[in-house]
Amino acid sequence: MYDNEEESSTRVAFKVIDGGVTAAKGFRANAVTAGVKNPMAERLDLALIVSDSPAVCDAVFTTNSVKAAPVRLCQQHLKLGSDIRAIIANSGNANACTGLTGIQHAKAMAKGAAEKLGLKMRQIMVGSTGIIGMTMPVERITAKIGSLVEGLTTDGSDKAAAAIMTSDTRPKTFAIEVPCGNGSFRIGGIAKGAGMICPNMATMLCFITTDAKLSASELHKAVRHGVEHSFNRITIDGDTSTNDTVIVISNGQADAPAIKRGSEEAQLFSCALHKVMLELAKMIVGDGERVTKFVEIRVRNARTNDDAKRVAEAVAKSTLVKCSWHGSDPNWGRVIHAVGYSGARIREELVDIYFGGLLAAKGGLVTQTPMAELEKVVKEPRFNVTIDLNLGTANYVVYTSDLSEEYVDFNASEYNAAVHSKRQKGLA
Repeated sequence: MYDNEEESSTRVAFKVIDGGVTAAKGFRANAVTAGVKNPMAERLDLALIVSDSPAVCDAVFTTNSVKAAPVRLCQQHLKLGSDIRAIIANSGNANACTGLTGIQHAKAMAKGAAEKLGLKMRQIMVGSTGIIGMTMPVERITAKIGSLVEGLTTDGSDKAAAAIMTSDTRPKTFAIEVPCGNGSFRIGGIAKGAGMICPNMATMLCFITTDAKLSASELHKAVRHGVEHSFNRITIDGDTSTNDTVIVISNGQADAPAIKRGSEEAQLFSCALHKVMLELAKMIVGDGERVTKFVEIRVRNARTNDDAKRVAEAVAKSTLVKCSWHGSDPNWGRVIHAVGYSGARIREELVDIYFGGLLAAKGGLVTQTPMAELEKVVKEPRFNVTIDLNLGTANYVVYTSDLSEEYVDFNASEYNAAVHSKRQKGLA
């Protein structure tokens, strides 16, 4: 890769392990069917993740000015202290744009979990994902919290990962063990996200746990670094959701020594956390709503980091570019036109564009690379596009996808179909 920050996670010695969000010591999880979207459905849609010992927590939320009720509640709970012990999350309803009633419903979820776990309400984080603008059937959720708590296990991660899915086609889970001192620590997580994916962050829920011993301030620093170089580097459709949430909980149960501020171990943890976040972020892009291509946009040799970012995001978000990829068309002209309107400082006569390492444009002009060879690259389900601005030393990477007819069809009637279904069942 061409981005030094992206390379950092590859230098960490780690072992990929099973367990997801319960891979770290002292964490349990479970999921049940609550019928949030449809009381007749049998799919898992309510998850709970718990640390069995005191923990520190940090989180990052959507930058959208319209924030869902659970996001607002989580922000309040973090202000009250970092000793967060549990996360309760549902799919099927976003509890967004639901007014004061939505806040009360989010509080009811937190209160219900706290009572059953013997914790304080402020120690519970809440996540919701699904259709915006619909009242949460919170009574179906609170009625299931008892069985949700009773079924908590150290191997409940897969159930929790399945329960937070919406239009995802597969669960997203990743965990690693990292040697540290005379011991090791573990980091694992689950995520969901399929549509409304855009930097700052993406439409997504991501819950990560670790047993590393570190302070709240050091966790805060690592979380911000990790999110900036993972979830803030992905885009599918250019939309930023109302519910985006990344929560990281650390309970210090690892047999590795405590991580001191500013130490080599602190850098190690930061890189390891970034690795987990980046893998989950890539899974989200690869499972975007009806996408067929996973594309890595590499911008190199820009004047500044901001210029590199502007170019990468302009290309990654361009509807024309994304449609050309879907049609397996290596149209470098669409790429360079996005570079031109990105707002970055560029010189057209210096821009080089590569598809999968093959030079398609040199100095802003077409090359002699056979079209058939370029087409082979963009026909693949995964490929990279490199844009060399030849103006400096700054680099940036963004992960994106194509845009398909099926994506348009799926999103053309999602809300209408949901409302119609509720009315047919007499639920509205």
